[in-house]
Amino acid sequence: MGDTPDTTTASAGTGVEALPASTARDPFAPWDRRDLPGIFGVSETARRVGNYKWTEMKLFEALGGWIATVPELDIKMRLGAHCYHHAWHADLWNQRLPELREMKPERLTQPANEAMERFIAAMTEPEAPELTIEKLVGVYRVLIPHFISAYTYHRNNTSEITDAPTIRSINFILQDEFDDWRDGEMMLQSLITTPEHVRRAADHQAKLETIMVEAGGITGPGSIGNPIDDAPS
Repeated sequence: MGDTPDTTTASAGTGVEALPASTARDPFAPWDRRDLPGIFGVSETARRVGNYKWTEMKLFEALGGWIATVPELDIKMRLGAHCYHHAWHADLWNQRLPELREMKPERLTQPANEAMERFIAAMTEPEAPELTIEKLVGVYRVLIPHFISAYTYHRNNTSEITDAPTIRSINFILQDEFDDWRDGEMMLQSLITTPEHVRRAADHQAKLETIMVEAGGITGPGSIGNPIDDAPS
């Protein structure tokens, strides 16, 4: 019946039953419609992860140092909790780098560029106890929003198949970043109560945003969508 041979019958003259037709399954289940390719190759992913780790470490160090100089007890306690979050984020990225063929994580644990180094220096410059507003503005109105943007862009544009561990880490981290962002904005609103406070916050934010724009974002130019030269590999 029809043109397809019956491969389940015995082979002529051998007495041996022929092998059945292939029963190999498709690589993805019918309900799994994830795309295999992403826009990041392995080397580009590793570079970005190294930038993330470096910046998370710097934020951890800044918050830890400020705990001793911030006079407001409620803010001091909140910074302590947030400090732990960023230490954990850096550790997640440190674990991910060897999985991306980078057996020496410290080699890629670096800022995106010189402007990003200057940003961190400017963000951590306020030290006096009366500069809590400036401290919080740098973290919660500049750096963390840029973290959220870079992480979201990475999650939305990498491969859901080959880069699933990175996506999993980003999802955990983003939950912390959003929670910390909300906490930080509430702390700032509780401190900004006069026109002079408003001016201080706005001036410091503008200063830091200018440097961040020069840097191009957490991972440099392309942090949230410019073309990437590295082909997927």
